Amino acid sequence: MSSEMPPTAKKVPSERVHHGDTVIDHYAWLTVKDDPETIAYLEAENAYTQQMTAHLKPLQETIFQEIKGRTLETDLSVPTRKGDWWYYSRTEEGKQYGIQCRVAAAGETPPELKAGEPLPGEQVMLDGNELAGESDFFALGTSAVSPDGTLLAYSVNFTGDERFTLKVKNLVTGQTLADEIPGIFYGGAWSADGTTFFYTTVDEAWRPHRVYRHTVGTPAADDVLVHEEADERFWIGVGLTRSERYLILSAGSKITSEIRILEADRPTGEFRVVRPRETGVEYGLDHAGDRFLVLHNKNAENFELATAPLDDPGTWTPLIAHREDTRLLDVDAFSGHTVVHFRRDGLTGIRILPADGEPYEIGLPEPIYDVAPSGNPEFVTGRLRIGYTSMITPPSVYDYDLASRELILLKRKPVLGGYDPADYEQFREWATAPDGTRVPISIAVRKGTERPAPTVLYGYGSYEISVDPSFSVARLSLLDRGFVFAIAHIRGGGEMGRRWYEDGKFQQKKNTFTDFVACAEHLRAAGWSSGVIARGGSAGGLLMGAVANLAPESFAGVVAEVPFVDALNTILDPSLPLTVIEWDEWGDPLHDPDVYAYMKSYSPYENVDGRVYPPILAITSLNDTRVLYHEPAKWIARLRDTARGGPFLLKTEMGAGHGGRSGRYDSWREEAFTLSWILDTAKAAQ
Repeated sequence: MSSEMPPTAKKVPSERVHHGDTVIDHYAWLTVKDDPETIAYLEAENAYTQQMTAHLKPLQETIFQEIKGRTLETDLSVPTRKGDWWYYSRTEEGKQYGIQCRVAAAGETPPELKAGEPLPGEQVMLDGNELAGESDFFALGTSAVSPDGTLLAYSVNFTGDERFTLKVKNLVTGQTLADEIPGIFYGGAWSADGTTFFYTTVDEAWRPHRVYRHTVGTPAADDVLVHEEADERFWIGVGLTRSERYLILSAGSKITSEIRILEADRPTGEFRVVRPRETGVEYGLDHAGDRFLVLHNKNAENFELATAPLDDPGTWTPLIAHREDTRLLDVDAFSGHTVVHFRRDGLTGIRILPADGEPYEIGLPEPIYDVAPSGNPEFVTGRLRIGYTSMITPPSVYDYDLASRELILLKRKPVLGGYDPADYEQFREWATAPDGTRVPISIAVRKGTERPAPTVLYGYGSYEISVDPSFSVARLSLLDRGFVFAIAHIRGGGEMGRRWYEDGKFQQKKNTFTDFVACAEHLRAAGWSSGVIARGGSAGGLLMGAVANLAPESFAGVVAEVPFVDALNTILDPSLPLTVIEWDEWGDPLHDPDVYAYMKSYSPYENVDGRVYPPILAITSLNDTRVLYHEPAKWIARLRDTARGGPFLLKTEMGAGHGGRSGRYDSWREEAFTLSWILDTAKAAQ
C-alpha cells in the first residue's frame, strides 16, 4: 500500500448557534461547490485514493471481467403488451445504454425471445447510446407513449443533477418534434387523446412543486400551470390510471397524502380533490370500472383497502380490513380482478381478488424471496406479469394465468459462466436488539464455504424502504471468494410493517443503528463471520457513519456510498434541497430543541472522536442533488483530523449524480473498485 500522505483539509472556524448550543464547524468551507479550492481539495482526495488503491488495479480488472463475463451483454427484456404493441428494451455488447423498442402485437402470449437477436419487425423508439453521444453522463427521466401509441414523450439529462429536458417524438414518422421543455422532473402523463402532456418542475430546494400542461406543437412558453404546491413538506406528481380514464395529481409528504383527479378526456378541465389532506393520513387511488379502489391508513396503521363511488371518491367503504400482521403495499385495478401487493413476516406477496370469486394468494417456491407485480399496463387482461427474485435466484419474469392459476416462467436473467443456484445457499437468521426486538437477517453463501468467513453486512433502515432478499451478479465475486453476504432488515425500513418503520424514525432513530450492530454481533456469535464489513448508501450511509461511531470495534471496514453523514447541519438548513420535507422523517431540529439534541447525539459528523476506527471508503458524486458531496468530504476530513485507525478514503465522481456513473460498463467498474477494496480490507483484518 502506498505511503503517500493524505490531503489535509484546512480548518476555517465557522460558528453555528442553535437552542443555546454553540458549534464550531471547521470544514463548512467545503460546501462552496464552485470555489476552486473546494474542487482542488476533492481532486487531491481522488488522487490520494488512487494512490492508496493502486495495488488493487489487477484485482479491479479481474472483478470487472467477472461481472462482464457473467452478463449477457446483448440481451432483451420480456415484451410487455400495451394496445397494439409489445414494448421491450434491449442491450448490445459494447454499448453503455439500453435501447427501447416495440413490435406489433397479436394475442396475449409474448413473442418468443432469442438471445442476442432483435425481434422481427422491430421499431426502435429510443437508443440511449445515440442520445448520450460523447457525454460522460446520460440519464432518461421520462419515457411515456401516448395512449394511441403514436407519440413518445421522453426526457434527458447529461450532468446527473436530475433536471431533465423534455422532448416529443412522432413514432409514426420517426421525427423528433420541435417541442422542448427544459428543467423538468421525472415522470409525466398523457391525456386520453394524446394532445396534451402533463409534467412537473422543481423549486430551488429540488422539490417537485408545480404541474404544467403542455399542448403538443405549441411553445413551452405557452404551457399552463395546472397546480402549485405551496407547502414545502409536499412533493407532487402526475400519472394516468391503467384504465386511461383518469389523470391523478398526487401530493404527498412523508406522512400525509392528498389526491386530485380529472377525467383524462378533458385535459383542460379542473382537477378535483378526492379527500382533503389530513395530517398522518396517506392514501392512494386507482380506477376499477364502476368504482375507485383506495388504499389508506386512516385508523389502519398497516393500511386498509376500500372502495369509493366515482361521484364521491372521498367516501370509503372497507374491502380488505386492516391486519396487524400484514402491511398492504399497493393495489392494481384491472377490468376483471384486483391485485394487492403486501408484506407479511418480512416477505412480500401477491393477493388476487377476482371479480366473481374468492380472494387467494399466489404460492411461491423459496423460503425467502422478493415478488411484485411488474409491467401490467393493460386494463383488460387475463394475465398478471410478476417479477421474482431471491438471494440465489436471478431476476425472473412470470406471467400468472388467472384462469388456470398457473405461473408461466417467461425469462430468468441469464448468468453466464456456469452459474448454478444449487451451488449457493440462502438463510434467514434473527438477531436480538438491545431492547429485545428480533431483527431478521437474510444471508447468502456459497456451499462449502468455511465458516466463520469474512462478511459484508448491508443495511439501509429509513423511509420505510425495504431491502428485500434479491440477486446480484456482482455479489458472486464475493461469494466465490469465500465471503458471506448478509442484509440486516433493521428498524426504520419497512420489512416488518409500518410499526417497524415508526420504531426507527424521529426519537427512535437510534434503534436503526443498534439493530445493525446487533446483527453484526449475531453473525459473529452464530459462527457466520470472522469479520464484518458494513456497507450502505444514502440514508444507509448515515447508518454507516453512525455505527462507525457507535461500535467501531465491531467492523473490519465500512463502505459509505453517497452517505448522509452531516445530517444535523443539513436538516437545520431549510434552503438546502429536500430539507423541509425531511422534517417528517427525522424531526425538525431548527425549531425543536429536543430534536436538535437527539440528532446531535447520533449525527455521524458531529460524533467522530479519537477512538480507533476501521478503514472507511466514502464514495460520492459532485452533482448529487440528494446527498450533497460536501457531507462525506467534511466527514472524511474530520475523521482524519480526530480519529485514529483508518485509512479514510474519499472518492468523488466529478461528473455524476446520486446514482453514480450512468453507463453500465462504468457502473461495473465502479462496483469492481468497491469490491476490490472490500476484499483487500477483509484480508488485512484477518
